[in-house]
Amino acid sequence: MSASRHEPRLISETGLEARVAAIAEPVIEDLGFRLVRVKISSQGGMTLQIMAEREDGTFSVDDCEAISRNLSPVLDADDPITAAYRLEISSPGIDRILVRRSDFVRFADHEARVELSRLFEGRKRFRGMLLGVEGDTVGIKIEAKPAKGRAETDAPAEPPKDTFWVPFDEIAEAKLVLTDELIAASLRAGKQALKELDMPDEAEPDEVEDAPEPKPAGPKGSVRGPGRYRKKAR
Repeated sequence: MSASRHEPRLISETGLEARVAAIAEPVIEDLGFRLVRVKISSQGGMTLQIMAEREDGTFSVDDCEAISRNLSPVLDADDPITAAYRLEISSPGIDRILVRRSDFVRFADHEARVELSRLFEGRKRFRGMLLGVEGDTVGIKIEAKPAKGRAETDAPAEPPKDTFWVPFDEIAEAKLVLTDELIAASLRAGKQALKELDMPDEAEPDEVEDAPEPKPAGPKGSVRGPGRYRKKAR
């Protein structure tokens, strides 16, 4: 599936965040980017965080500044947030959220956490390997655990189910799990992007295989991608 900046998001905001997204998304798309998420938080003062990316998943500091420069006057004119706030433009990061069908295709064979809006086959939360997309569902292979409390003399039980095909319209949130494999894949993608732009890359090819330990970058210790830009409170 080829990604497009006009591909609709399967998971979107509500309330004030949805209002901001409706204002921001056309501006972001006109600049050649895709909106990933809008989030408003009150930690350290009010912050409006807007995640975006290019169609190929890349995002740079220059991209952050371009979005902020074009989006700020539009937000000032519409004024959806009446209180003073800090505008923060960023990439989705390595352990990113998944909001489009193409995200689930692109990150097949990587581990993710998926939470549903209601029970599906007795579960609301899944953590496992993404298997790709079939129709209106995404496949998730979890690590099946044996049933507890069975004696060795008991008759063998049917193996627990480990593969689920979850409907997209039931997904409330989905996020990649930060693993060595995901970090290595991100490094390879970054090297390929530099190669296509004909930019020098000082890293040796074998450095991609031994990914460094991620450094905490926030209260949750998550690793962010490049491109964080902040606008001072109004």
